[in-house]
Amino acid sequence: MACVCAERDNPYLPIPVEIAKIITEVDTKDIKTFRFAFVNPEDEARFAYTPGQFGELSIFGKGESPIGIASSPTQKGYVEFTVQKAGVVTTALHEMEEGQRMGIRGPLGNAWPIAFLEGKNVVIVGGGFAFTTLRSLLNYMIVPEHRGRFGKITVVYGARNPGLLLYKDELEAWGKRSDVDLHVTVDKGDETWKGREGFVPAVCKDVAPSAENAVCVLCGPPIMIRFTLPVFFELGFSKENIITSLEMRMKCGIGKCGRCNVGNKYVCKDGPVFSFAELDKLTPEY
Repeated sequence: MACVCAERDNPYLPIPVEIAKIITEVDTKDIKTFRFAFVNPEDEARFAYTPGQFGELSIFGKGESPIGIASSPTQKGYVEFTVQKAGVVTTALHEMEEGQRMGIRGPLGNAWPIAFLEGKNVVIVGGGFAFTTLRSLLNYMIVPEHRGRFGKITVVYGARNPGLLLYKDELEAWGKRSDVDLHVTVDKGDETWKGREGFVPAVCKDVAPSAENAVCVLCGPPIMIRFTLPVFFELGFSKENIITSLEMRMKCGIGKCGRCNVGNKYVCKDGPVFSFAELDKLTPEY
């Protein structure tokens, strides 16, 4: 019995999962959402997570890759990761099929600051593939048992073109809700696109969410963040009330390998979620 407990406490030991469902998200077919079911039912409780955390997807013989958790802990029985094919591990994962088994280490890192967001208006701003953990946060906030804990929810989400938008069915569902102010945009539309065109920073400027009792949760490509930040500062958001998530060469996920340090912080252990007030105190390496 003691050996079993030791194994469960071992942070290097992946939890066995089975691929229950694969969803191809984009027209280029290089981004897919993988739904994993836990092989051992008791491991679901062991993998208790909060939106914003990540896991190490482990494929035996290939290696591990740190990926943000895309599902919400309110969705029971499984955990989802949206993965872009980019390296050895993610390419191997994209070649796997439903029913195959692999491992997940985690949950790892800190999370979006749920307690800090409670009682406030929340502005979610995402771009491209980085929208995954924001989707987790949004789905967490809008379930009936949680919705009353948060004020107005505004979402601005953009992609380069319509074919690169993630979670299209959910975007349609969120757009029909009266308690979510959703703004979806693409850099450039096509002949089928009837929605908004424009870059995320410009859309944020048009939407102009009030900074009063509000927090901006921002995640996207560096170029998007670079041009979106001034918009929110101009709207009156303080650095303490702008939250983001970093991706910095994470490898081990528990602060041992030293690959992802920024100054004296390890992104995988002290982050990946930071406020811009916190980032201001770090060396500009991120």
